Amino acid sequence: MDLVLGICDEYLLDKVWATLVPVSAFMDTPTPFASLNGSEAANLPSGRSWSSIVASLPHPPLSNVNDAYLSSSPYSFSSNLPLSGSAWPRDYVPRQILSLTVLTLLGIVFLYFIFATLSYYFIFNHDMMRHPRFLKNQVRLEIATSIKAFPAMTMLTLPWFQAEVMGYSKLYDDVGEYGWGYLIFSIFFFLLFTDYCIYWVHRWLHHPILYKHLHKPHHKWLIPTPFASHAFHPVDGYAQSVPYHLFIYLFPLHRVLYLVLFVAVNFWSIFIHDSDMITGHPLEHIINGPAHHTLHHLYFTVNYGQYFTWADRAAGSYRHPMPELDPLNDVKAAEADVGADEKKKL
Repeated sequence: MDLVLGICDEYLLDKVWATLVPVSAFMDTPTPFASLNGSEAANLPSGRSWSSIVASLPHPPLSNVNDAYLSSSPYSFSSNLPLSGSAWPRDYVPRQILSLTVLTLLGIVFLYFIFATLSYYFIFNHDMMRHPRFLKNQVRLEIATSIKAFPAMTMLTLPWFQAEVMGYSKLYDDVGEYGWGYLIFSIFFFLLFTDYCIYWVHRWLHHPILYKHLHKPHHKWLIPTPFASHAFHPVDGYAQSVPYHLFIYLFPLHRVLYLVLFVAVNFWSIFIHDSDMITGHPLEHIINGPAHHTLHHLYFTVNYGQYFTWADRAAGSYRHPMPELDPLNDVKAAEADVGADEKKKL
């Protein structure tokens, strides 16, 4: 997230923060707004009220502001912003927290709606919506549940991102620091580590004590659509994301690669919720794909893994997708029963 924040600061947020909390506000208003009594504040010119309010905000130490202002010489913090820039530099924690909150919330909403919509219209089999256990207005309910969960999930995730921006993670920039061999190895290591951790987090969420309060809302969708991918209780969704964040505090990972993997795993989470039961492909014994996850939603206690089947196999919770388990069979059977009933009426 520090990479995203840096890019956004460079091309957008420096200007936004210079508008919201400009350096000039701390020089144009000699008396801080907070020190004025009610009548004095009421007599402030309306054009200066916002600057006066801004001038009362906390900020990093401002040294020689008046001299810098009068001489029109460059005035900078550690981010080398000029006098016309923001009094909240890039390394000011309140600015970082607010920026990260907005970017994280917008990012997850963007990824969710882009990927889920593409999957819904181009991959998801809409015949599944005629399944007897497909809920009325389910797509709308899945989207509403996701949108409701996003703010709380964002706030829970924020400390990980803030610590990353402050340099506490093991993310690195130079490939040469660890070499190309480690870079390639780290891809598989990241997937294996997070897959195994998520397996156990997911399985623990099925414990009766936790399931009723946290994970049961997600299993409301017995025949999920891609929009169910993030339709979690916020704590449930956050708990299953912790391994992604934890990895970069334990092991080195290239900064750009981490961003790519983070986007990819969000796409995968959406992809496996398309209720697909295509079987017979050569990787179905290795990859925990949509067919495996469809069985998880139908039978609850099987196929907890995220990407691979190995953890389920080792722990005895694996169930192999078979054509006879396809929920589409129930759709055809239900329609056949309806057709038979109509014939009887005739």
